[in-house]
Amino acid sequence: MFVDERIVTLFKRNAHHTLTYWSVFFSFGLCIAFLGPTILDLQCQTNSTLSQITWVFFAQQFCLLIGSSIGGIFKRTLFSALAALFVSALVISIIFAIIPVCNNVLVLAIAMAVSGFAMGVIDTIANIQLVTIYQKDSAVFLQALHFFIGFGALVSPLIADPFLSEKGCGNHTENGTEIMHHFRNALRHNLIRDHNITLSQPTHNIEEEEESNVHYAFWIMALINLPVPIAVLFLMYREQLIPCLPSGTPRLLDKDELAMENQQGTEGPDSEQKEHESGGHGNIFSCCQNDNLRGMPVSFFMIHILGGLVLFMTDGIVGAYAGFVYTYAVAPPMSLPHKTAGYLASIFWAAITAGRLLSIPLSYRFQPVRLLMFNLAGAIVTVLMLLIFYTSNTFLFAGTCLCGLFLSSIFPCMLAYTEDILDYQGCATSVLVTSAGMGEMVMQVLVGSIIQTEGSYSFLLCGMIIGCMGFILFIGLLLFHRMHRNYLTGTSKRSEMVEEPVAERNGSAKTEEREDKSSS
Repeated sequence: MFVDERIVTLFKRNAHHTLTYWSVFFSFGLCIAFLGPTILDLQCQTNSTLSQITWVFFAQQFCLLIGSSIGGIFKRTLFSALAALFVSALVISIIFAIIPVCNNVLVLAIAMAVSGFAMGVIDTIANIQLVTIYQKDSAVFLQALHFFIGFGALVSPLIADPFLSEKGCGNHTENGTEIMHHFRNALRHNLIRDHNITLSQPTHNIEEEEESNVHYAFWIMALINLPVPIAVLFLMYREQLIPCLPSGTPRLLDKDELAMENQQGTEGPDSEQKEHESGGHGNIFSCCQNDNLRGMPVSFFMIHILGGLVLFMTDGIVGAYAGFVYTYAVAPPMSLPHKTAGYLASIFWAAITAGRLLSIPLSYRFQPVRLLMFNLAGAIVTVLMLLIFYTSNTFLFAGTCLCGLFLSSIFPCMLAYTEDILDYQGCATSVLVTSAGMGEMVMQVLVGSIIQTEGSYSFLLCGMIIGCMGFILFIGLLLFHRMHRNYLTGTSKRSEMVEEPVAERNGSAKTEEREDKSSS
């Protein structure tokens, strides 16, 4: 069969939980992708510059990082986990509804910060729970989980595209002149002259019309997202968790014991629960305070660090590319029309969605490390080609598609690969999710600032440098994986050498005891 029957059985046993986690990740994707194509319209709405609107990205990603870091505290019980997912998905719908009334960049940043925190909680809980349920079989389900991020991120720009302004408002023209100062002086003078011509014409009616259209886009996204918290609420109802139970709620791990039987062998639920409580997947702070980490080899910590740094780079590329490819396309030398450039974000997220869908069967056929090597190399080559053909509009669309395909499955592959190395006893999930969120936060602000000061070409140059650094860090991860494997092999040999003399002594003692009994 194409898929192992055991995996199908595991999915059937946990289908409701799994489908709910997948649907909540749709909310995550819906919220993460709309800023890119709507950034210039929001810039007009808030009367801000590109440098100021960039901090909206920072606010969202910074609170996403905080939510990812502390999201693990909600996974202790099934009630707390599902309640956190319900509130987070509902908050995302509310934020979509109030964004059109955010006429100040600070208010918009606060709204995006709240949504970022909700996204971080969703990210950590959904990843942890799927890894906990499926463990060594989690790669396939993680790919499907992250497919729904891509699906939500694809829907968001498609909804926003019909409501994007064709030429921008008067304030946008003024801000556009400010951010283009790094281009050629002659070009800059032309922009200033065009700006003066534009200022002489009335633009208030156009601006009001564009604001009204943007309102509709966000309200539509708020309505589309509403079924997600309803689905979480229905799961809570199915699990009888809505009434307040005075005796406490069951642990989430207890709900998944049936799915773990085929993977745990002779290990009982009690031993597994102890392992989950003592080490396990918690929030990033409890991981750092875990007493069981004492005495671990250097390779154990370096696998966490290097895995996190690889995702810091690669997710940073995803965030920066999705956030600024539209801005890059409308600026010289591309100078694409706003409507045409708006399709780039949709193409990028469509490629990520298709790549994650394709990675579901690939992750079943190939080891995660091979997929990681292929995807990292492909992303670097694609950005290099974009640098070479930086004046080609056609290759910009083709390269955007390829870049999304290669970057699509790096996060779930790295998560499955790292957890497999550490035998699902460390805090790799929390570390990787936190590192990925930090990478998106830092790289979006960094790349946005560099584009403003150095020019649009630096957008692709930054992607190339970041991709190469990520590949170098991945090579380091492979080296420390080998070191950790040698450490585990040596530890097992030493334990066997200790157990053999004990077994021999026990055998001789039993022989002497039988001889004594026979003589008596």
